[in-house]
Amino acid sequence: MKRMKGDKRCDDGDIISSQFHHHPPLADPDSPYVRAKHLQLVEKDPDAAIVFFWKAIHVGDRVDSALKDMAVVLKQQDRAEVAIDAIRSFRDRCSVQAQESLDNVLIDLYKKCGRLEEQIELLKQKLWMICRGSVFNGKPTKTARSHGKKFRVTVEQETSRILGNLGWAYMQLGKYAAAELVYQKAQVINPDSNKACNLAYCLIKQARYAEARPVLEDVLRGAFAGSDDPKSRSRAEEMMSELSQSQSQSASPPEWTSFVGLADPFIEEIDQLMREWVPSRSKRLPVFEEISPFRNQFVC
Repeated sequence: MKRMKGDKRCDDGDIISSQFHHHPPLADPDSPYVRAKHLQLVEKDPDAAIVFFWKAIHVGDRVDSALKDMAVVLKQQDRAEVAIDAIRSFRDRCSVQAQESLDNVLIDLYKKCGRLEEQIELLKQKLWMICRGSVFNGKPTKTARSHGKKFRVTVEQETSRILGNLGWAYMQLGKYAAAELVYQKAQVINPDSNKACNLAYCLIKQARYAEARPVLEDVLRGAFAGSDDPKSRSRAEEMMSELSQSQSQSASPPEWTSFVGLADPFIEEIDQLMREWVPSRSKRLPVFEEISPFRNQFVC
């Protein structure tokens, strides 16, 4: 038998023609999901794309991707409430692997709609998943995509991101003491200039000017990742100026300090977990330093 290009030889010497090789089937160009993506990306017709995403979900055509993509398009169309209802109604049709990604979309949608309490509860759930070692489907890293580029995300980075979002939500509710504590935890894990500015803001809102000043000074001297970003530096400079004015004009603590004694049960639980997990010689949680060896030892 004459060997053709692409043919392979078996262990016993026989040649297997490449024409008999199994290749995965190509996506059906007429399937609802493929048509939806074409309408979204090529024809730039989001309304028509949404219709076909709905069809894909109902007929079971790549439901994981269809539901997530439809929610993103709905958000872009200022229909975030509809997107929330869609995820809640149809996420049970999606795989286990898709649930974490859907949670991330929901958190973003809650934020856009101002549904802060629901955003906070979902962020707390994601933190407890980290405690149980079930984030990233049990793996220490995951592949993420932003602006068409892939990159690796560690559990440390994900935890800091979630805490940052949680701190932001508490800030919007005026719970500055709770937000401060969350930002403190986030900065221990993976510090950056944005969270540092938010931490300083929370301290200023509690009239704790002396504590806010060194945080802003650290941003200005480039101590954190992102400190060289013009927006971060500009924000830190503005806050430093406002801080000086507040110190000179205010002789007594403002009314926001009523939040200093705020006892949020979840914040107390995080604080307790850190006391249990952090050895006296370290400020880092073992779960963030060695994910796999410790995962089965945690009781959250």
